[in-house]
Amino acid sequence: MTAPELQLPFPRPDAVAISPVYTTLRRESPIARVRTPAGDVAWLVTGYEQARTLFADPRLGRSHPEPEKAARVSDAAIVSGPTGSYDGEQAAHERLRRLLVPAFSAGRMRRMADHVQELVDGCLDALQAARDAAPDSPVDLHEHLSFPLPVRVICGLLGVPVADAEYFHGLSDRMSRFGTGGDADNAMREFHRYMHGLVEQKRSEPGEDVVTDMVRAQEQDPTFDERDMIRLAVGLLFAGHETTVARLDLGVVLLTGDEARRDAFAADPDGQAPRTVEEILRLASPGGLGLLRYAREDVEIDGTTIARGDAVVIATGAANRDETAFEEPEEFDPQRSPNPHVAFGHGGYFCIGASLARTEMRIALASLFTRFPTLRLAVPVDALEAREDRVTGGLAAVPVVW
Repeated sequence: MTAPELQLPFPRPDAVAISPVYTTLRRESPIARVRTPAGDVAWLVTGYEQARTLFADPRLGRSHPEPEKAARVSDAAIVSGPTGSYDGEQAAHERLRRLLVPAFSAGRMRRMADHVQELVDGCLDALQAARDAAPDSPVDLHEHLSFPLPVRVICGLLGVPVADAEYFHGLSDRMSRFGTGGDADNAMREFHRYMHGLVEQKRSEPGEDVVTDMVRAQEQDPTFDERDMIRLAVGLLFAGHETTVARLDLGVVLLTGDEARRDAFAADPDGQAPRTVEEILRLASPGGLGLLRYAREDVEIDGTTIARGDAVVIATGAANRDETAFEEPEEFDPQRSPNPHVAFGHGGYFCIGASLARTEMRIALASLFTRFPTLRLAVPVDALEAREDRVTGGLAAVPVVW
């Protein structure tokens, strides 16, 4: 088999759009061999039906039978290679769902809405204060809303002291960087030490939070060891804010890209928010390469054999633009319905934090455009800086005025 000619990441026209290479692959070879940024070979999935099929296939997972030989996406310390025990992956996944589904349920998220609203209001106060302090200068939406809101929400849910938010976000940022010469791994080890200390604190001072729930679960299940618990806690802290930060930024860019569209949203933000959020989720590809899986056994799909142990990168941003699944897929249509995107995956590994992300985005965007209905970008879209050297991508800053 010849070596793949294409290497990730593909060049993009700007910080918001995805590369046109994905469109070509989706039409000509929706399951194609590529090289990852680490130089390893993987299968890249760009088609919608293929993505849904593989997300739901139990023969794919996050672990690898020989981790030291597994293809890697990058040298970042998180979501770049295999995780967990190959033999115990399914049992660990079932335990995780039992433990976390109640904590992240849609019902609990609805009950959290008032708390999220309070946090959003505080962020918007800070946004206004920054504008008042320098009325002739743009204000960074990323700094005052998109970053602090998800961080504070996940801190409260997991029981992490809000005072530590900047510290653990810094660790998350370092862990997710490419090409750090080992600093990403150092940050991961530091994060594990931090979480070990938090777990010990919860043993003596339990609270009503997810880390306390995990401590109690470990006491009842000896197979749920300390290492597994800390790895899970680190993953939740990372995943619980990084992608939502990026989607809030990109959502505002999409909404303000057309004045009439922005005005229509601002005229009825609470009514428009649910469908608008779904369309943002479909189109707002933070710039990450995709979701990584490994074949636990040979998988045949569309005439292609994915061999046991092969890496599979499912490019949700490309799949969500598949013209066979969405009419005018490149268009941002806040009224799109139905909208069966795969931004949160599909099947048994559907993102457990989906309801949390939707709640944060709905309240944040509705409140933002209620308070600042004339909000607009202060720079052209092509002047926005993409965080190309991070696993989760996203934008470095979103300067706005109103």
